[in-house]
Amino acid sequence: MDVVIVDDVDINLMLLNRLMDQVGGCRVHCFLLPVEALAFCQTTVPDLLLVDYLMPVLDGISLIRQFRAIPGREDIPVLMVTASDERAVRVQALEAGANDFLSKPLDRTEFFARTRNMLALRRSQTRLADRAQWLQEEVAKATAELRLRDRETIACISRIAEYRDPETGLHTQRMAHYSLLIAQHLGLPPEAQQLLFDAAPLHDVGKVGIPDSILLKPGRLDVAEFEIMKTHSSIGHQALVVGRSQLMQMAATIAISHHEKFDGSGYPAGLAGDMIPLAGRIVAVADVFDALTSARPYKAAWPVERALQLLRDGSGSHFDPMCVDAFMAQLEAVLATKARLDDPAPAP
Repeated sequence: MDVVIVDDVDINLMLLNRLMDQVGGCRVHCFLLPVEALAFCQTTVPDLLLVDYLMPVLDGISLIRQFRAIPGREDIPVLMVTASDERAVRVQALEAGANDFLSKPLDRTEFFARTRNMLALRRSQTRLADRAQWLQEEVAKATAELRLRDRETIACISRIAEYRDPETGLHTQRMAHYSLLIAQHLGLPPEAQQLLFDAAPLHDVGKVGIPDSILLKPGRLDVAEFEIMKTHSSIGHQALVVGRSQLMQMAATIAISHHEKFDGSGYPAGLAGDMIPLAGRIVAVADVFDALTSARPYKAAWPVERALQLLRDGSGSHFDPMCVDAFMAQLEAVLATKARLDDPAPAP
């Protein structure tokens, strides 16, 4: 253990050093000048500070006070050596952060007892800190494992939805990346960004509950069919909301809210403005842009500029203006993602 001894008298420093050698198991660092001791303690965390009270320029109480002000030194055991029996001095030392005292002239038995007690206290602190660090690491590992399982679950459900709706292609991946870019520009916390990215692919998972005659219809839906199609939002929410993890809850929120419109004319609840969850408002922009710029059996892919103009025209009515602005600000990254994850050309 590292022990720092500070005394402005050579002979006292030698005596204290020799006594600490007899305690054993310590690296002793001796300083005649308190400022040098403080500089050393800035870069090295001692396990025990042993300091004399009467020193010129910087006395023991001032030294302890400055030592305690160094980050991470708040709980290091401190012993003050003093010839003073004045109660006021000892009270000041305790208030400055001293843990115990050694009286001059030094008694060997008392010295060994008090220093060993202080070192034992430090060992206990270190064990507790190590245990806390170990527990923190174990919690982090367990959390990462749970998140990985959630992501695997999301991936499996997404794949099932893709088999059910072959038009999906790489749509879910592209719109998830677009959603992430919007979230990044809006300054969402990194954890919220990751949740959004992981959950977005399940936005249309409720389509698994839509009849084939409607889901796979090559032409436009009539009014009655469209009413049935709209139920996919509620179906997806009902399927996902039973999951208790943050990721599944986020996916459920996106499923139920990404077809709401900023002016309240969307579905299923007719929410407006900030009443629509932010995740739903973000995904609405990403989803519509990708759907418009992707080929479907009933339509050709729109040119990018035409799709962008629809977003601009719908800002404040269909879409949250803040999300549209964020999407436009990230347009270069959006187009790079679109090129990278473009659907493969159909076989001749």
